[in-house]
Amino acid sequence: MSTSQSASAAKVSISLLGGLRRLISSPGLVLYTLRHGRLAGRDEQGNLYFERPAHGIARKGRRWVVYAGPADPSAVAPRWHAWLHRLTDQPLAETGAKPWVKPHQPNLTGTAESYRPAGHDYKGGQRAAASADYESWTPGQG
Repeated sequence: MSTSQSASAAKVSISLLGGLRRLISSPGLVLYTLRHGRLAGRDEQGNLYFERPAHGIARKGRRWVVYAGPADPSAVAPRWHAWLHRLTDQPLAETGAKPWVKPHQPNLTGTAESYRPAGHDYKGGQRAAASADYESWTPGQG
């Protein structure tokens, strides 16, 4: 279900949204999606994209994503990012993908795999001297 047309025909169910586990962990998201959500599509990572058309006094509808795994906004595919932020009415076509585009990597900030430069305390705390290093001044040091 990668296109909006075929995805909108799918019935939204609790099992589609992640089952009882998702209902317990995010009851508001699941209940709102079951009541108001219309499935717009799914990306390569399994994230589901929903929309609620404009209604009543609301001039614009609402669009949201139900993540396949932990909620990580960096996991939204670029073609769906444009749709979520109302830059396009339909998700961008996959045909325009460039050969230099890399596959998604999760945001590793705050994890053991995050980037740590040379000299970081977790890497031993030793680094090579640099020209920008300075010696601190102490009183009485001429």
